[in-house]
Amino acid sequence: MTVFAVTQLRIGRVEPIGSSQTLSGIAKKPVTGQIMARLDGFDGDEQADRKHHGGRNKALHAYPAKHYQSWKQDLPDYASQFHPGAFGENLVIEGATETDLCLFDRFRLGAAELEISQTRQPCWKLNLRFDLPDMARRVQESGRTGWYFRVIREGAIAPGDKAQLIARTAPDWPLVRVWRLLYRDTLDYAALVEFAALPDLPENWQRMIAARLKRGAVEDWEQRLAGQG
Repeated sequence: MTVFAVTQLRIGRVEPIGSSQTLSGIAKKPVTGQIMARLDGFDGDEQADRKHHGGRNKALHAYPAKHYQSWKQDLPDYASQFHPGAFGENLVIEGATETDLCLFDRFRLGAAELEISQTRQPCWKLNLRFDLPDMARRVQESGRTGWYFRVIREGAIAPGDKAQLIARTAPDWPLVRVWRLLYRDTLDYAALVEFAALPDLPENWQRMIAARLKRGAVEDWEQRLAGQG
């Protein structure tokens, strides 16, 4: 079953962005041919902050093309900025959004095998990218975050490849439900316990959910969203 198609593959080098000239790999350019998906991401793709970006659970960032039009409608004064690559995505996705896919869905894409590992937790570098001080917060509140893949089997992927779903192990956890638990129903105890029990949950999410359950409070988002705390 074809679930989605990849219309663009994009990689970027670390370079300064914004008036502060902060280093970031968010400016990614399209590749015309196939590219190897490795365990830690695409060949030639770079991240400035390896603590919060890249690595096994954030190897490839995917973003639905459908969202660009929604952003243009929400922010017409910034409409020219909403195009493929705007959010630093490695894969531009056609045919699916966070509503259609579930956490840990596994796909065959080109010669690679990918698994959805987590949704994106937007950070303050999006504010610099769009020159809009609350853009990261807008992305979080909209639910149009995109998601990350971990690479289960390395292989080449080309623009136009179609993803085949080969396993759905968490059908009760569509990505939109994950978003709702993280940012809306943040202290839903039963859902937090259920979520924490999922196998292969990234370690940073395990720590976050354990802290919510222990303290009965939500973590501070200001450092991540605004670059200050």
